Amino acid sequence: MNSNDQYDYAEHLAQIPHSNALGLKMLSFSDDKCELSIPYAPHLVGDPETGVVHGGAITALLDNAAGMVARPVDMPRDTASIATLDMRIDYMCAAAPNQDIIAHAHCFKRTKNVAFVRAVAYQQNMDDPVATCTATFMLGTRNKAFATTS
Repeated sequence: MNSNDQYDYAEHLAQIPHSNALGLKMLSFSDDKCELSIPYAPHLVGDPETGVVHGGAITALLDNAAGMVARPVDMPRDTASIATLDMRIDYMCAAAPNQDIIAHAHCFKRTKNVAFVRAVAYQQNMDDPVATCTATFMLGTRNKAFATTS
């Protein structure tokens, strides 16, 4: 992937209103992996007494990271349609206050119509996750019926 492709993905992320509001940043992207971050910010705090980031912000981070790698790179972004079929998030611990959170997502299998993704949200060490995620996404083309199997 060249630097223009990297820029395109970062620009695409910036165009998603809720991603922009959360301040999500693209750290890296390849055909089947990506890393996004959510910088710590006061408006993301769910518990003012502890300063812990709200779980909804972490869910949005994981959903965006997983969705970014679900789409095959040869599927044009302007005609692609990706729908979340299923997503499970397990929270392991509260994110430490005043620290950014990183999501690492990996698409480990794609069929003609479905992508299977695993992701982890962490702060200092991916082996000590804040949350983990498994998700499946329907892959299609806008305004065209999805292919069916017999």
